[in-house]
Parts: sequence; C-alpha cells; structure tokens
Amino acid sequence: EKGYFLKPTILADVPANGQIAGTEIFGPVLGLMHVDDIDAAIALVNRHRYGNMACLFTRSGAAARQFRYQAQVGNIGINVGVAAPMAFFPFCGWKDSFFGDLHGQGRDAVEFYTEKKVVVERWL
Repeated sequence: EKGYFLKPTILADVPANGQIAGTEIFGPVLGLMHVDDIDAAIALVNRHRYGNMACLFTRSGAAARQFRYQAQVGNIGINVGVAAPMAFFPFCGWKDSFFGDLHGQGRDAVEFYTEKKVVVERWL
C-alpha cells in the first residue's frame, strides 16, 4: 500500500535511437524493436553500451543460430524472454551491464569456491 507497483509493460515500436533503447531498464518492461533482417538485429544489439540480455523472435533457425553466436550479450532468448530461475543458472551481463571480476551466479560463482588442479603426466 505504501510502495510502488509497475504492471508488466510492453513498449511497441521503440525507435533505435530513442531514450528507452539506450537505457538499461529492469523490471517487467519489454521494449519491442522491429528490424529488417538478422544482420540489422545483431548490429543493433552490438552497438549498445549495455550487454545484459537480448531476445530474438523469429521463425528462422539460421537467424537464431547467427544471433546466438554473434550478439554481444550475456543472456540470449530465442522466441522467449530471458529468466534466471535459480542461483546456479547463469545470468551474466556483458559490457557496461557487468561490474567486477566474476559473475555472482552460474559457473563463476561455483568456481570462486573451487580449487582447481591440473596434472600432466607421462609414463614411459
């Protein structure tokens, strides 16, 4: 009663050079941007200063594969939004969406508490 609540919000037709497109927004907010092709989608994502997540909605498996490998973000959704349901699920932002040396979830969190050892042997 004394706080704030923002209902899930979908912002359609967000311009690529608009303030919303250049701001990292957390919360139940989805900004939809239309692009002409997969190369334009990847260029749009990669020129952004933040790299937390991006989603691609497509019917093309080839476009999904290209986006998966070329988009410079830590979390990618193909035909779904991106979620982090449990602590061991990797949720790793890139670029200005990340601060520090290790990500607090996923493999980095486990490796932080793990001593690694490499043994190289040769028997004659």
